[in-house]
Amino acid sequence: METESRTLEITILSAEDLRIGNKPVKKNAFVIVSIDSFNNKATKIDRYGGSYPSWNDKLVMDMPMQTSFITLQVKYCKGSSGGEKPVGFARIPVTDFIGGYSPETCLQYLSYRLRDPKGLKNGIINICLRLKEALHGCSSQAAAASASGIGLGIPIDGRRDLGVVTGIPIWSGYPSNSLSR
Repeated sequence: METESRTLEITILSAEDLRIGNKPVKKNAFVIVSIDSFNNKATKIDRYGGSYPSWNDKLVMDMPMQTSFITLQVKYCKGSSGGEKPVGFARIPVTDFIGGYSPETCLQYLSYRLRDPKGLKNGIINICLRLKEALHGCSSQAAAASASGIGLGIPIDGRRDLGVVTGIPIWSGYPSNSLSR
């Protein structure tokens, strides 16, 4: 029986304030994205960014339907010996980008707190992701619009191929006609 999966497009953008033993990471940081123990991909090594590395690496991965979390592990290479040292990790619930207000195929920018191996706060990682196709059998208006090629939301720079900006407007104050009374 074939396992159903979706294609996840995840771009590892950057990280902030990475430390090892309370000292800033100097160079050679990279990220490993794990969907399960058999499905991982890594970014290139940022040789110059220090404790504020930037990768902008897009990774395309198959994500089984039953996936609950995606794990991001930030590591750095100790040098020519090739040894790796863990810097921090983040577990991303799939519900953070599936089943919310945005259509599943919309590009979403997210940031997560990293935790070191002892569980202490250790920097932030910035990512963007989207599913390349919507869930099968989903009856929402967003999934139907996405499947038909109609994008919901406001086009970025007038181009829907870059994604769309979505949100819920929050109005403050009173309607203009209520102030005149």
